[in-house]
Amino acid sequence: MGYILSRLISLVVSLAAASVVIFAAVEVVPGDPAAFMLGLNASEDTIAALRAELGLDGSVLERYVGWVGGMLTGDFGTSYTYRVPVADLVSQRIVVSLPLAGYALLLSTLLAVPAGLVAAAWRGRAPDYGIMAASQLGIAVPNFWFAMLLVLAFAITWKIFPAGGFPGWEAGFWAGMRALTLPAIALALPQAAILARVLRSALIEQTGQDYIRTARAKGLSSGAALRRHGLRNAMIPVLTILGLQFSFLLAGAIIIENVFFLPGLGRLIFQGITQRDLVVVESVTMLLVCAVIVVTFLVDIAYALVDPRLRRR
Repeated sequence: MGYILSRLISLVVSLAAASVVIFAAVEVVPGDPAAFMLGLNASEDTIAALRAELGLDGSVLERYVGWVGGMLTGDFGTSYTYRVPVADLVSQRIVVSLPLAGYALLLSTLLAVPAGLVAAAWRGRAPDYGIMAASQLGIAVPNFWFAMLLVLAFAITWKIFPAGGFPGWEAGFWAGMRALTLPAIALALPQAAILARVLRSALIEQTGQDYIRTARAKGLSSGAALRRHGLRNAMIPVLTILGLQFSFLLAGAIIIENVFFLPGLGRLIFQGITQRDLVVVESVTMLLVCAVIVVTFLVDIAYALVDPRLRRR
């Protein structure tokens, strides 16, 4: 219980610190946010009207409290560009970004876990060298370049998947998944390469443990001993990577969403930056940071499930 309580306190402190940093970066830095959003040729009257609309006339503390209070009640402000509540934009875009992140994480895990197990079981032999070489290539190749190769092969040449865009879930589940498949693969392969290397290292650390030697002495092969007994004990670093990967896939898929013209949160932030829509940038960034911190908290709780020693703290 003490472990969970300490994680909750860390969660609240992290969220508070993140809100201060994001608010300061967007609204408190030198310059007038309203003048920045309107550009150099805006008149003073237009700037004053936008300042009043955005609530920039109050003190810094009043604006910060109003912003945080609004987010706690689901009011993320109104987009200057789209003239609709930011919450509406988020609800429209998250139904693309969240399934994309989950799809990519699933593909990454399905690829990485068997690869890591095989590499650890065949350490120093041909399968290990092959998997490590492939993982190094997966880390080195930029995902946007790989995404363009996927489009060239599977969308233009073989016409199996669409080259970009998203038809909406109202077009059907499989239509939506087909549109997300190439972006998910482009996101998953580099993450799978990282996860496979981490899992291999964690499993190799377990091979010298007494319980693995005992399992081998009872007749289990190296692969079976690692799969049945070593995998659970190697899961803490793997869970860390999985949590970080999900956070990255949710918040950091800006380039891939732009390559495939997906209307997700990453593309929304990119559009907000290019259109000088600071309200969108500020609120959506805070939402994504919140998602990252919450995922980290859930990973910490998963540690306690995997390692009973943490529950006794």
